[in-house]
This record gives sequence, C-alpha cells and structure tokens, in this order.
Amino acid sequence: MINFNRFFSSLPLLLATLAVQYEEGRAESNSERLLKFGNSLLAQGQLADALAQFTSAIEKDPDNYMAYYKRATVYLAQGRSKAALPDLKKTMKLKPDFTSAFIHHGNILLKLGRMDEAKKDYIEALRQDPGNKEAKENLNVIPQLKQRLKDAESLVKAERYEEAVDYYSSIVSYVPWNVGFRQLRADAYVMYGNYYKAIDDYRAITKLKPDSTEEYFQMSHLFYILGDLEESLSSIRECLKLDQDHKDCYAHYKKVKKLDRQYTQGQNLINEERYDEAIQRYHQTMETEPEDAYVYHSRSKAKICHCYTKMQNTAQAYKICNEVLERESDNVDVLLDRGEAYLLDEMYDKALEDFRRANELEDSQRTQDGLNKAQKLLKQSQKRDYYKILGVKRTAKKREILKAYRKLAQQWHPDKHEDGVAKEKASKMFMDIAAAKEVLTDPEKRQQFDQGEDPLDPEEQQKRNQHWGNPFGGGFNPFGSGGGGFNFKFHFP
Repeated sequence: MINFNRFFSSLPLLLATLAVQYEEGRAESNSERLLKFGNSLLAQGQLADALAQFTSAIEKDPDNYMAYYKRATVYLAQGRSKAALPDLKKTMKLKPDFTSAFIHHGNILLKLGRMDEAKKDYIEALRQDPGNKEAKENLNVIPQLKQRLKDAESLVKAERYEEAVDYYSSIVSYVPWNVGFRQLRADAYVMYGNYYKAIDDYRAITKLKPDSTEEYFQMSHLFYILGDLEESLSSIRECLKLDQDHKDCYAHYKKVKKLDRQYTQGQNLINEERYDEAIQRYHQTMETEPEDAYVYHSRSKAKICHCYTKMQNTAQAYKICNEVLERESDNVDVLLDRGEAYLLDEMYDKALEDFRRANELEDSQRTQDGLNKAQKLLKQSQKRDYYKILGVKRTAKKREILKAYRKLAQQWHPDKHEDGVAKEKASKMFMDIAAAKEVLTDPEKRQQFDQGEDPLDPEEQQKRNQHWGNPFGGGFNPFGSGGGGFNFKFHFP
C-alpha cells in the first residue's frame, strides 16, 4: 500500500533534482549547439562571429576543452598568438592526452623564441604519440637554433655582419615573433649598410610590441639617411603618436619637417621660374643639415645646377653640376642640365656626351629628346649657323639680333665693295646676314632652328613638308620673287 504522506513529503526534493538534471542537460545541449555553429562560421572564414560563438560555449560549459581549443584556433587565424596561449593551456589541463593542443602550444612558444618551454611541449606530445612527425622535427631544430644564435653572435663580434645576417635569418624563419632576434638582425643589416632590410625588421617589430617608439625612431632615421623625407616624417609621427613627449623623436621631427618644407618651397619657386630665390632656399637646406649628409647636399646642389642652367649662367652651372657629378656620375638630372648648359655655349660634342650618357642610364622620353636635340644641333653647327653669322649668342633677344644685323648689313652691303671677287664675297655674306635675320627674328623659324632644323634649307623643308602633308616647298630668297631687278638698295629696319 502506498504511503502517500511519505511520497508527498519527498516530492519537493524529487522535483528539484529533476529540475537540476534538466538544466544541466539543456546547458550541455546549448554548448554543443554553439560549438557546432561556431565551427560552421569558422569554416566560412567569419572569424569574429565564430569567436563569439566559442566564447558563449565556454560560458555555458567552462569545462568543455574543445570550446577552448576552437577559440584558440580562431585567435591563431586572427594572428593573435599570445591570446591563444591561455586557451591552449586550459585545453591541455582539461584534456591532458590531447596531443594537438601540446603541439600548437609548443609551436607558438617556439615562434616567440621561448625554446625551452616549447621543448617540454614537444616531449610530452611525443610521449603521447611517439610517431608524431611535427613534434619530432621541431624538437630537433631547437638545439640547432641555439647553436646558430651563438655563431651569429661570434660573427658580429668579428664584424662579419653580412654573414651574421644569414644566421639570424635562419633563426627568424623559425622564430618570427621574437622581437630580440629581429632587433639583432636589424642591427647587423645597419652595420653593413642594408638600410631597407633593417627597416623591414623594425616595421615587423612595431607589430609585435605595443611600445615601438624606439623602432619608429630608428626607421625614421634610416629613411632620413636614405633621403626619403616623406617616409621619415611618416615614421617619426608614429613615434610621437605613442609618446608626444619623446625627446629624440620630437627633435628629429622638427629637423625633418623643416627640411621637407624648404625643399617644397624650393621646387615651388622653380615652378614659378624664380630661380634666384630657389637657389637661396636650397642653400638654406644645406644649413639645416650641416652634418655629413651628402644625400641632401647633393640633392640641393643638383637643384642649384638646374636653376643656373635655366638662368643661362653656364659658368656657375658647370661649377655646381661638376661638384655633383664628381660623386654621382650617374645622376641623370644633372647630366641633362649640364648638357643643356653645353648647348647654350655651343659645345655640342660635350653636350652630346652628357645626353648620350643620360639616355644610357634612363631610356626615357626626356633623355631621348635631349639626345636628339644635341645631335641635330651638332649637325647644324657643321652647316650654316645663323647665330654665328650675326655674332650673337643663342640666348640673344630680338633687339640684340636686329642691332647686330644692321651693323653687319652696312659692313657687307655689296654697294660698298668694288666689282669682282670682293663684291661677290660681300654679296654672299650679305645674303647670309639677311637669312640669319629672317630666321632669328621670326619666332616660329627660330624655334625650328633651335631644334636642329634649318627653315631655309630646301631639302630639310621638303622633308618637313612631306612629313606634315604639305605639297608646297619653301626656301629663302633675299631678292624676292622678281629675281633679276634687285639692286641692293635697302632700308634697314
């Protein structure tokens, strides 16, 4: 017979037990569901959403080792290796025979350079799985890395920096997340002058440590030495973002900013053809950087050389251009400017040498144009040179040309010479003088001549007309179309 009194008295305890079992079952069910959903998101590459699901699974079931392991997997996929370590450690504690957790934990420690700790993980993984290839290979590489580190240190002491870099590189390939090893390699790169490689290591370090003020300062300094003011400024600004009161970074920032501003102002003045002011500004850059920073002195002198060439002050242009080319014989800009100066002084052979060398170094439109121009002017100089006929420079203004023409026309007027050889010579000279005046006072014809063409040469003009599709030729006739009635009676303009 049922004892109802006893049954009803134990009913609350029974209901409570069932409620607890129900809640525990539901928690386990939710945790597994969250894990399954997280795995689906992870497979689709939705890392942030997957991370949220695995975290929720851990909250539902703090003893679910797989939830910790999966969250560690997401951290690794996000490049957050240090965040993955505690979850892997928790996985190893909850599931001591989970070999993969030990290997992943060891791999992170190895990449961080914590070799002795990684060694313990690999030993445990091999105890659980003696045939595990990954654990065996990584365990064997640890003593080799330690030996290479000692060898690299010995090479640095012997000042064999390039060889030391090779050793550090082999270490970094296994230990990419260790700041110290990258710093050692960067130092070695700097010592033998490979600044760009050193910058690569400093840039990697800035991603590995939160306080990277020193690395940004070093990067800025190296970019400055290389002459890259823009990158130097960018790096030093990053240093000041981290520490606006950083003494070295602020001092370097002021100098780089000032120099960059001066170069910008100098270029603007050149663009405005205010060459005297531009020269002053570039002299100021050399005062801003008075130390042995040849890259900036050379850059400033190259700009000054350009200004003097544009001002047609060839004596100063040669002086400054030559100073640059003594140390930078392959400076294309300076070769082009000096070539232009040679053309102004009608030193065509020398100009041709500079333009040819520039074109060899830089096969571009500007070097090819300069070379073509020099070749045409050299060829032209071997024929009739209208500037020489009038005795004026290539830079002469129209007023100077007309003055020279009047003087020579009066001197060589045929009426002033006796018949015979003297009159014939005077007639020829007078025709040349008149031709020179026609060409050099006509802007279009003068431009043709300055580009290496003779606008009064029938053969050249025929080629030019054919090129442009003009069926009519052209040439110069100082006697006009009437021909025979000319009697040399001129009124000089």
